[in-house]
This record gives sequence, structure tokens and C-alpha cells, in this order.
Amino acid sequence: MITIVLGVVGALALAALLGVSDAPNAAAALLGARSGSYTAVAAWSVAWHLAGGLLAGEAVARTVVGIVHVDAGATATVLAAASFTAVGFSWATTRQGLPTSASVGLVGGLAGAGVAAGGTGAIEWGGLARGRPVGVLGVLIGIFLAPVLAALVAGLVDRVARQAAFRLPRAARREVHGGLWLASAAVAVADGANDGQKAMGLLAVALSGTASLGTTGGIAPFDRVSCAVILAVATAFGGRKIVARVSRGLSRDSAVDDLSAQCASAGVILLGAAVGFPLSTSTVVTSAMVGAGMSGRRRHVRWAGVLRIVAVWVLTVPACGLVAVGVFELLRMLP
Repeated sequence: MITIVLGVVGALALAALLGVSDAPNAAAALLGARSGSYTAVAAWSVAWHLAGGLLAGEAVARTVVGIVHVDAGATATVLAAASFTAVGFSWATTRQGLPTSASVGLVGGLAGAGVAAGGTGAIEWGGLARGRPVGVLGVLIGIFLAPVLAALVAGLVDRVARQAAFRLPRAARREVHGGLWLASAAVAVADGANDGQKAMGLLAVALSGTASLGTTGGIAPFDRVSCAVILAVATAFGGRKIVARVSRGLSRDSAVDDLSAQCASAGVILLGAAVGFPLSTSTVVTSAMVGAGMSGRRRHVRWAGVLRIVAVWVLTVPACGLVAVGVFELLRMLP
């Protein structure tokens, strides 16, 4: 019973952490372009994140839960260890103002705790199967290729948008700020749909006491609503420092650049949610902003900030894997 409770607490804590570390990136462009106050932007973000979480499917949840194959009696402990590891690591880096990825931390935590519970054979290492992610490699492929795709798409969109905006009257260019509100809503919906499923899948399996999402009958309405509400509310109460880092710490971009980056980010994240790739909003949005900034002048990108964040991403998987082993062993000692 204790392990089930810990699994539930870990899943809900992960939902809150995803709201703090990843979700606020949907508001970064609006604040960076000074299109509204933090209060108004936060309320907008909460509403659309909630909508995304409530409308989300189950493809991402099944991918995440499918990483580990252990006995039903050990599943809740593995999920709890992975969740607590991802939350702890992301909380520590978030305090430094880095938009780290709780999604990457969760993958590392699941792999580490799974190995501790059942050896390397308990992990679905996988790759791609019919264009869909399977196991650790499949998830990492999506997490690391999605930012590249977002940067390329944002750069292309930004070039077209700059040419179009150059021909518009000055008064008409102000409408770009209105477009930023719509693009920010799209990113929030995409993030709620993708990030929300990660916590929903863990919560559904932990509550069921089974070893996979397939045996639970899917994500129950209670699981979906709980995770969606917690993630959405957390975007307003925990992410201001991360928003400041993303909106001002990586590039000196214009409203057109911000609009291009947000549109590219929303498209990539929604595509990932549909296919089953559990993407990191912070990595996708950050890369899209860099791609849009580079389409104008490369010196608009603050490369020191970019490299600092990339270094954290690279270290996340092995660090969380090792920590999760220790956390799992501690939890297994509980009665």
C-alpha cells in the first residue's frame, strides 16, 4: 500500500513539476515581446494548458509506461523512484534558472529504477517501430531530434514572416502581437496534451496496481482531470524564473521571431503527442527561438546561454539514472 501511495504522489508531483519547468515556455514569447502583464499571460497559459490536458490522448502515456517491464508488485516502486528522481533533479536545476527537461529526467529515472528492479532485461531499449517510438531509444530519438526540427521549421517560417512583415504598413505590424496570443495558446494546448500524458500514465498504472497501462483500460477521467489541473495551475505559480530565462536569456529577437518560434513549437509538440513521442516543451521552444534568431543574424543568439542549457540536457539521463537506482533501493526497504 505504501508503494502505491508513493507512486500516486510521485505522479502528481511530476505533473506539478512539468508545469513549473516546461509549461511556462508557452508564455515566454508574450512576456519577451511585452504583449501583456505576467498576470494576464499566466491566466491565459493556465486556461489553455488545462484544455490541452483534458483533450489529450494516450499515445505518449503508453510510450512512457512501456519503457519498464517488471512484476506488478514492483511497478509502483519503480514509477515512484523515477518520478521523485525527475522531480528532484529538475527542481534543483530550475532553481538555477535553467529550463531543464523533466521529460529527459523521467526517462533516465525509469531506466535506472527499472534496471535496479529487474536488471537490463526489464528495460525496453527499443527504437522506432512503424514510425512510432518504442522504449528508451525511441523516446530519446524524439527528445533530441524534435529541437532540431523545431529550429529548422522556425528558421524557415521566420524568413517568410520577415519578408511579409517588411511589406506591411507599420500599423498592420502591430497585429503580430495579437498573433502571439494565439500562438501561445497553441503551444499551451500542445504542452498540456504532451506533458500531461506522462503524469497521467504513471498515475493510472500506480492506482491500478498492475504492470502496464494496457491492463488498466486506459486513463480514467479522474487521473486525467487531476494531472491536467495540477499541471495547468503550476504554470502560474512556479515558472516565472524559467520564463525570464527563455524570453530574455537566449536571443535578442523581435515579435516576428517570437511568433515564428511559437508556431513551429506548437506544430512539433502536437505532432509528437499524436505519434506518441514524449517531448520536452522547454527543449523544443528554446531550440525554436534559437532557430528564429539565427534566421536574422547569428549574433542575435546568446550562445553562452544555449551551450549551458545543452550541457544540462546531456547530463540529465545518466545523472537521473544513477540517482533513481539509489531512490529505488531506499523505497524498497519500506514495509
